[in-house]
Amino acid sequence: MILVTGRRVLPVIQQATRAIRTVFVWVTEPLGQGITSLARHGGNITGFAAPELSVFGKLPEILKQIAPHLTRAALLFNPDNPAGASYARQWESAAPALAMRPAVVPVHGRADIERAVESFAGGPNGGLLFPSDLTLLAHRELIIDLAARHRLPAIYADHGHQRRTVSYSADRTEMYRQAASYVDRILRGEKPGDLPVQQPTRFELVINLRTAKALGLTIPPTLLAGADEVVEWATLFAQAAWGCQPAPSRSMAAAPAWGDCCPAPRIDARSSARAR
Repeated sequence: MILVTGRRVLPVIQQATRAIRTVFVWVTEPLGQGITSLARHGGNITGFAAPELSVFGKLPEILKQIAPHLTRAALLFNPDNPAGASYARQWESAAPALAMRPAVVPVHGRADIERAVESFAGGPNGGLLFPSDLTLLAHRELIIDLAARHRLPAIYADHGHQRRTVSYSADRTEMYRQAASYVDRILRGEKPGDLPVQQPTRFELVINLRTAKALGLTIPPTLLAGADEVVEWATLFAQAAWGCQPAPSRSMAAAPAWGDCCPAPRIDARSSARAR
């Protein structure tokens, strides 16, 4: 039994075996990747698809809403990502209507990301777009630190870190939970080809007011009202990053208790039955 994630990985598994049962998570456009139908498709592979590429088109719109002063934004992505070209086309097509100049910046690793953000930050009124990309996900801490250091509004196509200003995405963690149920069913005797490939139907907007305030941004009330989750304080380590230090009596080896320097993080989770 194999569990895989990412469109770049799935073809490697397919070339290696047509017999070992495989469940995938977050694969872009699985049709044509050894999957002939999303329903009863036969074969040894099934799983959970990534959001359709068109969903990325929402990110520039939301970025402009939270930072109307932006006149340019950079899209960072790994060109080895098969979806990268689609992201670039969508951004270049959407930018004029948002009165922004598009920049498309391919990156392969940490050094590329650092150079790209630091170079882009040299100009005024800039923001950042981060699509769903395993390279960006692997360097998420670096990316969030760079955006904060250079005071660049940014939007992310992956959830999972409270310091992100805004993210809009399906819930990747929930997909893994669902994948676990598929693994269980297959191990109990069901065939992967009899389990439908599932696509996300709900997308969540998560807004961090603390991070927005640090960047001097005022989130429009209409956007806040539509958010699925509003984080009013970041995590303990994020508080330290914004200048909130633990009490002097505590050693750095021991994490301070909430209240020693900052209030506990408050998360307003809003459930919505409608798909976004």
